[in-house]
Amino acid sequence: MTPETAAAEVDAAPKPSWARGALHRGLVALPLVAGLATAGWLVVGRDQPATPTVPAQAALTAPAAPTGPSGPSVLQASAPVRAQEPAQGAAGGGGSPLQKWADSLAGPLDIPAPQLVGYANGELTLRKERPGCHLSWVTLAGVGEAGNDHGRRDGTPLGLSTAQFQKYGSDIPGIAKPALTDPSSASVAAGRALCASGVDLTAGNGWWKAVAGYQNGSGMELFRQRVLGYAQLYATISLAPAKSGAPSVRATRFALGQLGLPYVWGGNGPDAGAAGFDCSGLTKASYDSAGVSLPRTADSQFRALPHVPGGQEPQLGDLVFYGSPATRIHHVGLYLGNGLMVNAPTEGQAVQIHTFHTPGDDYAGAGHPAD
Repeated sequence: MTPETAAAEVDAAPKPSWARGALHRGLVALPLVAGLATAGWLVVGRDQPATPTVPAQAALTAPAAPTGPSGPSVLQASAPVRAQEPAQGAAGGGGSPLQKWADSLAGPLDIPAPQLVGYANGELTLRKERPGCHLSWVTLAGVGEAGNDHGRRDGTPLGLSTAQFQKYGSDIPGIAKPALTDPSSASVAAGRALCASGVDLTAGNGWWKAVAGYQNGSGMELFRQRVLGYAQLYATISLAPAKSGAPSVRATRFALGQLGLPYVWGGNGPDAGAAGFDCSGLTKASYDSAGVSLPRTADSQFRALPHVPGGQEPQLGDLVFYGSPATRIHHVGLYLGNGLMVNAPTEGQAVQIHTFHTPGDDYAGAGHPAD
């Protein structure tokens, strides 16, 4: 009996009232953060084969369970897709095109308009200073979310240290007195820090290297995954802001909020009394948070949902499945876009972002829970 089969037998927990996400609710993820660099995070280039790792340090946090197939555990280096272009114009004051652009996206993205103006100014400034870097405002927005929820937690945009700002925050074009708490000053400084090594941020390896260098330490891998996840989400929403309240977007936001929680066999998440999730527990909880009820196991979810036509790329929020359609589906993840998914892979690994389909895996197709 595999973990996913057994999970059907523990589906007795009541449906919780889901909040924004575990990482925003408190300190649930902190016991795992110190071990994430060696606890199942696996990053490879597009042309490099890899196999999943399950070190003993992380395995201590997961319950014993029968062995069985798990989901994909490879994250190929990736950069967020192109987003809606920021409007050209003045720095954002009054009724400038840039201010109007920020005002139109602030609600759909759940980012304060002043922060959006700052992120856009960061991109526009770095276009002139480092045109080969190709910095996008969505990368800055991902850093802003991962750093301190766009300044909401401590008022310092992008989580810049004083030392970083002193190094990169002087002489900001159009700003007489740059300040660490000013979104545009901070965004330009952050952009300079990301572009300092001469990388091209449209290339996966360059983007990954730049974000890794932005924040070092024990929490770096979780930080980098959160930047990638939210940057990808913001890029997608920016191209279709009217869909920002759709169940698929709400479910994706929830799933991203669980990054760093442990895989727990049969787990339905902290609101249901578990430290983390198994794969179908995560997808079910994500859609519960959006008001869409799914069956509990990966196999039952696969058979209950309308399928995405073969050869067609899944869309944001679609579920991606692994196993044999004729016999049993053993794993499921939530599609993020750009070839990425959020999933709870297996014992010893945290909820994280992985590449959803690589040669030789047993990808079985995608299902569409809701728009």
